[in-house]
Amino acid sequence: MATKKTYEELVRNHPGSLVEQIVTTLVKQKAVDVHLEEEDDQQWAIVKVHKEEEDQEMAIRLQIGDKWILQFGYYDDDDEFIELLQPLTQPDIDRIPQMLQKVMRKVLTSEEGLRVPGNLLSR
Repeated sequence: MATKKTYEELVRNHPGSLVEQIVTTLVKQKAVDVHLEEEDDQQWAIVKVHKEEEDQEMAIRLQIGDKWILQFGYYDDDDEFIELLQPLTQPDIDRIPQMLQKVMRKVLTSEEGLRVPGNLLSR
């Protein structure tokens, strides 16, 4: 298992490659769920990818104000779930297909989740 520092460096220094991994996985899926999540006074649209064998979760989330965030979660040695968040820069956002961006914006504004075909998101 990689250390916390290694995961933090990966998320901070290579968010674009993680975004590409997420997108590649999503477009291969038969169906993709785009959820609306809320915490305190914030809400966001989110798509998640689980790497079961490594006990990791990677996600792209869109918050109000067109703020795109990479979310990376893993379990530490004490079996605590650690969540790392990294704001995405425009070059990282550009790696997200336009159709996926459109669907996530719709989920955020309508406040209702959607299930869409994975291959639709590649456009």
